[in-house]
Amino acid sequence: MKFNAIIAGVGMTRFMRYPDKGLKELGAAATQAALVDAGISLRDLQAAYVGNCAAGLVTGQESIRGQVVLGTIGLGKIPIINVENACASGSTAFYQACAMVTAGLHDVVLALGVEKLSHPDKMKSFAAFTGAMDVDELKSMIEKFASTQKSEAKPGDSSGGDRSIFMDVYAAAARAHMERYGTTQEQFAMVAAKNSFHGSLNPNAQFQNALSVEDVLRERLIVAPLTRAMCSPIGDGAAAAVIVSEKKARELGITKPVRVVTSVMHSGWNHAPDEPDTVELCASDAYSEAGVGPADLNVVELHDASAPAEIMGYEALGLCAKGDGGKLVESGATKLSGKLPVNTSGGLLRKGHPVGATGLAQIHELTLQLRGRAEKRQVAGARIALAQNGGGKSGNDAAAMVVTILRS
Repeated sequence: MKFNAIIAGVGMTRFMRYPDKGLKELGAAATQAALVDAGISLRDLQAAYVGNCAAGLVTGQESIRGQVVLGTIGLGKIPIINVENACASGSTAFYQACAMVTAGLHDVVLALGVEKLSHPDKMKSFAAFTGAMDVDELKSMIEKFASTQKSEAKPGDSSGGDRSIFMDVYAAAARAHMERYGTTQEQFAMVAAKNSFHGSLNPNAQFQNALSVEDVLRERLIVAPLTRAMCSPIGDGAAAAVIVSEKKARELGITKPVRVVTSVMHSGWNHAPDEPDTVELCASDAYSEAGVGPADLNVVELHDASAPAEIMGYEALGLCAKGDGGKLVESGATKLSGKLPVNTSGGLLRKGHPVGATGLAQIHELTLQLRGRAEKRQVAGARIALAQNGGGKSGNDAAAMVVTILRS
């Protein structure tokens, strides 16, 4: 749907492992930063949507996660809605908040994404990912991955055991892309190296060291063709946005608003091999509703949970033709100095991927870009931005996908 909402404030924590901090501390910090940025107080909020994916498995907190987190800073009485939608939890919370403002139900709404994903027992963290697909199909899926990877298997190596099962999903898609289009492992490494450069400029990024293509290729192989630097890390963090109506924006004196033009959501299904997937459907609808096309975009944050996912994202979003994603990154077009910078935050690969917070971290980055406040990673003249965030697995597609277009 076409939205009529304005981002008044954003805030986030640095994404990293926080052994001594939980959901409450992380969520409170991001929320308070967004309120300060918007120039409002807690009592101005009329509703809150809180995205979280894994707290039930990792911390044991179920059912009332948003109330628990926001209660820490004294927020109550107002509607607090808990949103769980795999890695798209944060972007779904943002989608809902913007929809409520657009519909005229509220003038000031908080969207918060918060995640505590790291745990001394890594199996708890990995369980959060295996639970984001049909568990009845899990055994057959792991057996399928094992049968196709026997030549590269190492002692103790197992899908969903020493790694997230989604890395096997991405690796299988990467191998298929390589076979069909001639995409190379070096081109995947170029994505990781590019995003590491962007992440080195972002004080909120989990990893802030720049890597060369050679560095990426030398990293430990996780599952062919993915090395460790081509896989998003486990981490913790929170990100938030305050969404307001045009009326409230005028009251706050916002003279150069960042507008939410549209946000589109689709769910996955078993589609034919050459049928448009959730990313393509969301992008097509979003471009139509916003009255723009890929050529009009100035900056993009997309869901690079693995390096190959960014290359395939280029193609699904129409940034290049099918099969040309590898050539696009190789050309330098998606680097900060290029024609269309992608993942200036460092992306999931370097900024990190505390899953419930990721979608709102993308909004945080793009809001800074459209305000001209991204400092060393600023895209000159950025006016139109796109965020793509998805998660889970349903059929042969992502379970949930959101594409949002912002305009300054």
